[in-house]
Amino acid sequence: MAALHAQRLFLAQSSSFLPSTSAARPRPRPRRSGAAACRAALRVPSGIHTAQDSLSLKLDWIDVPGSPSADVDGGSVPVEKLRAIADAAADRAEMHDIIGRQRDNWNHLLLHSTNSLTLAASVMAALAPAAPGVLALKASAGVLLASAAVTMAAVNKIQPSQLAEEQRNATRLWRELERDVRAALALGAHTTTTKDDVQEAMDRVLALDAAYPLPLLPGMLEKFPKAVEPARWWPRRRAAQPKRLRSLGRRGSVATGNNGWTQDLEEEMRGILRVIKAKDEQEFLTVGKLVLNLNRGLAVAGPALAGTAALASVFIGSGEAGTWASGAAVFGGALAAAVNTMEHGGQMGMLFELLRNCAGFYRKIQEDIEANLGEPDLERREGGEVFATKVALKLGRSLSDLKQFRKMASPSVRDEDIEEFAGKLF
Repeated sequence: MAALHAQRLFLAQSSSFLPSTSAARPRPRPRRSGAAACRAALRVPSGIHTAQDSLSLKLDWIDVPGSPSADVDGGSVPVEKLRAIADAAADRAEMHDIIGRQRDNWNHLLLHSTNSLTLAASVMAALAPAAPGVLALKASAGVLLASAAVTMAAVNKIQPSQLAEEQRNATRLWRELERDVRAALALGAHTTTTKDDVQEAMDRVLALDAAYPLPLLPGMLEKFPKAVEPARWWPRRRAAQPKRLRSLGRRGSVATGNNGWTQDLEEEMRGILRVIKAKDEQEFLTVGKLVLNLNRGLAVAGPALAGTAALASVFIGSGEAGTWASGAAVFGGALAAAVNTMEHGGQMGMLFELLRNCAGFYRKIQEDIEANLGEPDLERREGGEVFATKVALKLGRSLSDLKQFRKMASPSVRDEDIEEFAGKLF
């Protein structure tokens, strides 16, 4: 404290003895970078003794922010567009995730609510003939059964379990698109990003929007299509573009020579392509047709049984026909609840959508292989070794397992003779 007091006294006295024309060094001009140090020499009268001959004053200059255009990381227009696409993909993924959870709740709530209506009405129809208030019971049973029939018809039309599965797939695919775009940006894509890259990403966005629409009505996917086709969430391939060093989803070092492609590798890819077409995709489409037909039958039977039970409840208490009417109402309501449980408790719509997406998964592998084999210029193909690794991972196999498909490319092997499936994941 004594030292601090002495320093303040020294400063106060020295400031009073300074002449008006003190020989102080001019203050240097402030620089833009950081804090600039300014040293000023002060002339002190001879009568005052100081511990230091000079004072060092540090002045922190305020940095003026530069113009936005002067320091923008990767300020090219294509890069900014890719960033916007990545942000949109993240937003879409969040939206589909929220809607998917909501529609999964629909499936559970509507299933239990409809079954409760049907079973309560069946109990009322069974008790009505022996109850004093037969009119009230049969009216209540009829109203509940009619409500259950209408609810079943509406739920069977939209298939909440299938809607939830669509949104789950959409969430996964939107996140995959976001990862691809952000990975391309993280790899310094501002040096090689072109309009074709932006167009490729935009095509994927539009294809996903069309494959998995957000609105329920209108625009909902057909739940009972006439023909079962694989799901398609990727864009149609455009005409061949000039060679590029990088492409979304096909990042890797540019190889020289044959770009990693050999005759044996091409034969392996042709064999895999043939097996996928003959076995894997057809298997999922065949099972998908069976599930669709079963689901269609259940969707018609449930409301029909509930409606028949509601009609039978009208005749409860009408002489001899009243006994049969009560039994028909009870039996029809119980069957309607059983059918509804089988359809929505078993999530037949979700199962059909799952099979359709699995078929689409193999269809995409087919198109990727066909696109590479159909490109005569090896340098414009994806790297052979990298592509083979991707195919093996998608099929759930090792690279050595792919060699066994080489013989499948021979015309001497018939499709009927192929027994093993290409994929092991599904």
